[in-house]
Amino acid sequence: MNLYSLIRDVKDFPTEGILFKDITPLLQDREGLRASIDQIAEKLEGVEFDLVVGPESRGFIFGVPTAYKLGKGFVPVRKPGKLPYEHISETYALEYGTSTIEMHIDAIKPGQKVVIVDDLLATGGTTRAMVNLIEKVGGEVAKIVFVIELDSLNGRSVLEGYEVESLLHY
Repeated sequence: MNLYSLIRDVKDFPTEGILFKDITPLLQDREGLRASIDQIAEKLEGVEFDLVVGPESRGFIFGVPTAYKLGKGFVPVRKPGKLPYEHISETYALEYGTSTIEMHIDAIKPGQKVVIVDDLLATGGTTRAMVNLIEKVGGEVAKIVFVIELDSLNGRSVLEGYEVESLLHY
């Protein structure tokens, strides 16, 4: 299935000059959604891991069904103030300012291998912050899979040393 046909370009969102890659049509298309989860799972064939990690909110959309399909657990990485239990935080730089993500302190046990699943690789800041959280608690990142990668933003450069794959490249 051609997933490219299910990605909509939205000009000047969220700010002027940005060409936003909207996954909503992909999510609305039952065959497209199924194909995207199946293709993510294919990228993980032969990878030894215990858990899928995904960031709020679109990482949940693709990470949970991937975990279900592969018989793994899922670890949510959330925005500040959303997790009810003891957690660790990682603050990272954005183009303008900073952002923070959090994960439960006991979500990943030392030595567990995880894969990160998310919708988009742009500059890589959020993913790098997730890698830092995972490694702080003794986890190991086995692979990172994205639905979309914006190649011109070179997000892979901050993820050197990790296996990274994407379904779609722009």
